[in-house]
Amino acid sequence: MGARSRIEAYYDALRDGDPLYAYFAPDTEIVKVAISERLVGYEAIEEGLREQNRTTADWVVESHDLRVTERDRHTWFADRVSLAWTDTDERVRHDFETRWSGTLERERRRKGESEDSPGDWRFVGMHVSVARDLE
Repeated sequence: MGARSRIEAYYDALRDGDPLYAYFAPDTEIVKVAISERLVGYEAIEEGLREQNRTTADWVVESHDLRVTERDRHTWFADRVSLAWTDTDERVRHDFETRWSGTLERERRRKGESEDSPGDWRFVGMHVSVARDLE
């Protein structure tokens, strides 16, 4: 799976309410910035994404301008994404136009995998912000 496909699979998993933490590298220095939070380290990201899955539903994730630059083991991307979900605790619908950017790293091949194996792409940094014009 190429990096673009991995990013699109993340979007699909978010829409479907599937676990998302496996898309991130298990690293203590990784950072995920979302609209209203900053998570540092894999454990914090895993906990935050588990809580997100527990307290949200009905996700809409519409990519409008995904740009991906893939190299041998590193990829960077940017996108404009229409993002919406329902907070199941507060019963409130949220709807945002967002900007996404981030970096992925391809894990090294495991013993026994062929040289042609693409390995697994994992996010090593992600930033999501609300797109608003300055007035």
